[in-house]
Parts: sequence; C-alpha cells; structure tokens
Amino acid sequence: MKKVVLIGSGGSGKSTLARQLDKKLKINVYHLDALFWKPNWVGVPKDEQRKVQNDLVEKEEWIIDGNYGGTMDIRLNAADTIIFLDIHRTICVYRAFKRVLQYRNKTRPDIGEGCEERFNLDFFKWIWDYPKTKRPEIQGRLEQFSEDKQVIILKSPKEVQLFLEKMQ
Repeated sequence: MKKVVLIGSGGSGKSTLARQLDKKLKINVYHLDALFWKPNWVGVPKDEQRKVQNDLVEKEEWIIDGNYGGTMDIRLNAADTIIFLDIHRTICVYRAFKRVLQYRNKTRPDIGEGCEERFNLDFFKWIWDYPKTKRPEIQGRLEQFSEDKQVIILKSPKEVQLFLEKMQ
C-alpha cells in the first residue's frame, strides 16, 4: 500500500481516513479539495487539475483523497490500492452538516485556503443523489481494476474502523 486513492461521497470520511492512513503508513496525503479550490471557492481549471495529478502520481508514495470524476482515471490507473467509502447517504449528509457547524466561517484543514465552510444546498443534494448518480459509475470503474489492484470497499463507519485496526 504505497499509492492509495480514497473516493466516496461528500461526508463519507475520505479526508479523515486519509489522515489516519498517513499516521499508520507515514505516506504524504494530498487532499484534492485543498489543491483545486482557490480563495472564495474559485475552482482550478481542469487542465491544471490534470497537470497537478499527473505530477502527484509520479511520486513514489502518496495518499490522494478526493473524487473529481473527470480526472479520476489518472489516480486510479497509477494507484496500487483503491479505497471506496460506500457509506450510506444519511450518514454522509449528517457528517457534512456537522462539518458545516464545526467549521462555520472557517477553512477546514483539507480544503483550499480562503474557502470558508458554509452551507451549500447543491452540495447536500449531490450527497443525497450520490448513490443513484455517481455510485454506479464508480462501481463500474472499480470492476475494471479489481484484478490488478487492491480494491477495498468499506460500507460503514464500523468497517472503516475494523480496516484501520487490522492495519496495526
């Protein structure tokens, strides 16, 4: 486990798991949200996203947390381990709402500087719709990699905890 991709819905726990893996594996974590959002929630153009990711995946070791479906293949192709947090949407919505309250008007550690946490109805709708709109596509992509890479699908906070405990 030297090149790890973490994907899943907003609120699924990608950034938290990335930090926990960093502590266990001593591998640098790259949060795509921190790299692809400039102050005041200005997004980085897709060509720049591709360049950044192509540079990242050339490194010897990494943990990359984030979805960004349009550039996901860069990470999936380069990874040796893919972790999909397939957490139920009610948990994800709850966690995202809790995060809004916890970091309200502050910048989270896993997001771009100058992007203060706020309630965004479109984001919550994206989380709620994720099982129907994004999950099938992710599952299809993961099936393509299941023979060459370690694909780990974690479906609950308990499974995430057990996964981390087994790593000790």
